[in-house]
Amino acid sequence: MTAHAPQLTTHMAAEIAQAPAVFAKAVAQQLRLPDLGDLRAIYTVARGSSDAAANILSYEIMRELGLPMTSLPPSVFSLGQGVRLQEAAVLVISQSGASEDLLRSAQGAKAAGARVLALVNATDSAVEQAAEATLRIHAGPELAVPATKSVVGAIGGGMALLGQLRPDYAPRAAASAAAIQALASVSLPQTSAVLAALLRARHVYVIGRDTGFGAAQELALKLKECCALHAEAYSSSEVLHGPMQLVTNPLLILILDTEAPDVQDSLDTAEARFRAAGGTVFRLRPSDAGAQGLTPAAAAAALLCLTYPLALNLALALGLNPDQPSTLSKVTQTR
Repeated sequence: MTAHAPQLTTHMAAEIAQAPAVFAKAVAQQLRLPDLGDLRAIYTVARGSSDAAANILSYEIMRELGLPMTSLPPSVFSLGQGVRLQEAAVLVISQSGASEDLLRSAQGAKAAGARVLALVNATDSAVEQAAEATLRIHAGPELAVPATKSVVGAIGGGMALLGQLRPDYAPRAAASAAAIQALASVSLPQTSAVLAALLRARHVYVIGRDTGFGAAQELALKLKECCALHAEAYSSSEVLHGPMQLVTNPLLILILDTEAPDVQDSLDTAEARFRAAGGTVFRLRPSDAGAQGLTPAAAAAALLCLTYPLALNLALALGLNPDQPSTLSKVTQTR
């Protein structure tokens, strides 16, 4: 089967096109934060695509603030009794702000002593009402079930938070936002070749490092939920262990390269090993589409803007509806 150019008449197509502007608006927002005191740690609570955004932000914030930052599973609060969170902030990330487990997490984290911040798209949500302060994703209505512009906006909102916590980061975030806005209507030059390879693929590895790992998690999720294609995300530091054995079967490898200098050796090694083992490898960079001077988190957001069309076009080529995958709903209620 070969790639062709589907008619992009879906909500998802329109929302991908809006993502660069959403990112810029989220980065530029003015925040009203409570006095967070002397934080010893920051935690995120999120699911699905929002958790991928949280992963991206955790690498950026740890690098810039020197604070530990990691994800807490919502079940710690929705099923368990919570954990001690004095001198910590908890960032709850959600497009809808309506999931019961995220609401319980916000309430439980506050009861455990945390300063709770909501990073949400919908206004007046339950999660927002349970938080002390709100950061906006600024995506507007998102009609397609698979989240795209709201994920990119969540990254931008987290960068706005970081810019307030570390003021010298704010101008770098603003410059990155301007560079990403220039990606509107721009495609990766490898798009047709990657789409053709995806149409032949049965198994896909999406590889990244640092903030690129979060972008890899999100792209792998989109290939699964929009295209019913088996895709797994790995850090380039981990994939060289047991998972490398799968390259003995036909395997497509997409490497998402944020172009941060300190991840190049790891990505180079993974690429060389996969090619030597006979894998089909594509390495995708923001600069391939002309975007340069990005912070690592912004580079991850740029890679999502540039690779979301792969999942969209693949779904359409396969005769699937990317707006409404048959097993998904916009708000997933879990405990």
